[in-house]
Amino acid sequence: MCRGKFFKALFCGMLITALTFTGCGIQKGKNEIYFSDTSVTGTVKSVEKNEIMLSVGGNNKMGQMPGGEMPSNQNMSSDKTSQPPEMPQGEQQSPPESQEGQQSPPEMPNEDSVSIHLLIKDESILQSEEGEEISLKEIEEGDVLTVMISSSGEVTKITVGEEQKDVSTNVEDYEALKNFNENEKVSGETYISEGTDENTVHVYNGAEVFLGDIEAYRNSDDSSGGDNSSFYGVGADLLVSDGIAYVSGGDYTTDAKGGAGIFAYDKGTVYAKDSVIRTEQDTSGGVHVAGGGSLYAWNLDVETQGESSAAIRSDRGGGTMVVDDGSYISNGTGSPAVYCTADITTNNAQLTANGSEAVCIEGRNALRLYDCDLKGNMSDNEQNDCTWNVIVYQSMSGDAEEGNSTFHMVGGSLTAGNGGMFYTTNTECTMLLSDVDITYSDNNAFFLRCTGNANARGWGQAGNNGSQCNFTADSQKMLGNIIYDSISTLDFYMTNGSTLTGAVIDDESCAGTGGNGYCNLYIGADSTWTVTGDSTLTELHKEGTITDGEGKQVSIVGKDGTVYVKGDSQYTITTSVYDTTADMSGVQEAGIFADYQVEQPQELL
Repeated sequence: MCRGKFFKALFCGMLITALTFTGCGIQKGKNEIYFSDTSVTGTVKSVEKNEIMLSVGGNNKMGQMPGGEMPSNQNMSSDKTSQPPEMPQGEQQSPPESQEGQQSPPEMPNEDSVSIHLLIKDESILQSEEGEEISLKEIEEGDVLTVMISSSGEVTKITVGEEQKDVSTNVEDYEALKNFNENEKVSGETYISEGTDENTVHVYNGAEVFLGDIEAYRNSDDSSGGDNSSFYGVGADLLVSDGIAYVSGGDYTTDAKGGAGIFAYDKGTVYAKDSVIRTEQDTSGGVHVAGGGSLYAWNLDVETQGESSAAIRSDRGGGTMVVDDGSYISNGTGSPAVYCTADITTNNAQLTANGSEAVCIEGRNALRLYDCDLKGNMSDNEQNDCTWNVIVYQSMSGDAEEGNSTFHMVGGSLTAGNGGMFYTTNTECTMLLSDVDITYSDNNAFFLRCTGNANARGWGQAGNNGSQCNFTADSQKMLGNIIYDSISTLDFYMTNGSTLTGAVIDDESCAGTGGNGYCNLYIGADSTWTVTGDSTLTELHKEGTITDGEGKQVSIVGKDGTVYVKGDSQYTITTSVYDTTADMSGVQEAGIFADYQVEQPQELL
């Protein structure tokens, strides 16, 4: 979820340094995993002295989003590695061509999929469902515990006896104020939901429903949010799980954890136009797809406030989204403007993250932006190796298949309020920028960082979690350093008059013992690199121009001491291979929005 989970994400089956909660420690085991939602619920398997073994179903998200939503003092050990959920039995929906390789809609895992050990150090955090303090001696096998985790990472309480809700993908398990299970047309109605974890409106059973100028409100202090909301749409204002909703105008407002605005899941499809969407709480995206759902939007006005609440959000099982025009704003920590574990295309939209990175793309998924204005403002976090504006990565949480991530941005503008611009780690990716107007932060540490990470968040195995990146700059002005390491591979292409002002730096701080990675730079005949510091490459293929900021010739020398170019600049480029021709066959094509555009259905015209 970028943490999210915000921005969520985690990782199953990786060894992680042991940490402790405030008031509660977690015993280190063979495999350790982080839970990044605000609560973890499970059944007590055994109690011995001050140690509790808890059986947790797959309902609890493992991992963490990059923005830092994972609790900072949390560690839970597992007896058994949880696998990504399987497709439910019965009819299966094939993903569209643009989603080749996308995960199937998820099924709720078995309830004993993960076991964790809790080491209780302070019994004052234990309480009954009625809020009364209880002792560790009162906890027995079979009791249900809910571990509450604050946004700062502290365990604030452990509630004993609270039932764990078991939500499956069957429509009978959804609770909704208003159900549509057959074709219907409704206009001007008002629906107010105050139930715990219920949907305001639910469309299912293959129904086609027109919703014109609907006022839908979700208000609940008791809703839990979490994975049932993120994966399946539990608690969304409008959920379409099997059928089609045509949404014209109206207001969709939620003030409940997990209260997404409009959610398309599995066999659900939404066409939405001219609607206003507001969400207030955590894990409450604006427009959201998961499990293979499809959502097509025109000129929406979306704003979210909570953590893990991207304005345009997707989660496990992915789906398809095409968003044309409109405003999409997120304000919470770990809530990018776009969190992408799906196939998402956006055109002519205003995309703003006021408390997070602008974009998070995870795994084998794609985000394409055409003529959009994209802004991010991520805070620094000591758990992160760096601060970024756009991240392309793999969290190992099971929310996104491993494979090539795609980020294309054509036209429009890109603004960073803090940190570097692009960061890719623990994944394969293709990235393209074409004629984007870029505004950098005052502390711009890099233009592109393509490296491994220190594994504080469980993103791959330390020393083996680099990125394999193909980056194309097409008619693009760029400012800042390019950073890579020996466990990553970077092919960087500059074409059609692109310019780069910066240095190319080999940073081995997250590379462990190193590997066979490389950084190859291809400069087309009409492109220019203005060097701002000593640089190290693997291969330099140059048809264009290389000078320093004063216009002086930069020396180019081989790692074996060969002098390829003797310059008068203070800077030197060191490379294993130097070539005055550049094979540009690896350049990516920008494409156009019309390739992905969806015509508005007649029902919305």
